[in-house]
Amino acid sequence: MAKKEKEKDIKTNAMRILERENIPYTHMSYEQDGEFVDGLQTADHLGLPHEEVYKTLVTVGSDRQHYVFVIPIEEELDFKKCAKSVGVKSVEMIHVKELFDLTGYVRGGCTAIGMKKQFVTRIDESAMLLDEIYISGGKIGCQIRLKPDDFLKAADARYADLVRI
Repeated sequence: MAKKEKEKDIKTNAMRILERENIPYTHMSYEQDGEFVDGLQTADHLGLPHEEVYKTLVTVGSDRQHYVFVIPIEEELDFKKCAKSVGVKSVEMIHVKELFDLTGYVRGGCTAIGMKKQFVTRIDESAMLLDEIYISGGKIGCQIRLKPDDFLKAADARYADLVRI
């Protein structure tokens, strides 16, 4: 296999979108031993600071629309804050079985960039305080590092207060 073909194989849809938008990023790949557990395990495996690693969570609102929230891996969603940030009465997590058909991504590889459909997306405002954050690259075993404002642009998102205190 030619080198260009190998490079193409490692690029995810999220990476292609970032490149198309001329958004600088770096990626890290790692071998996933066994089943994906959580973002904490990923951060520890790569030696990344937990406060810089963000997870992507998909919800359904009381209006039956889907909403995407991106928060630090150690934090939990505050569902009331999330609902308020998107202008609905309430939101709840979707079942993991629905994730792939809805987004095109699997649990542990879900990112707000390049989902099958563009959903309303909010990124926790804590990201604004960081120079760079790490997000899933669009498949298990791939993390992307980029500036929060660049992620905001690529995901067509807004910042909001989303986590429990």
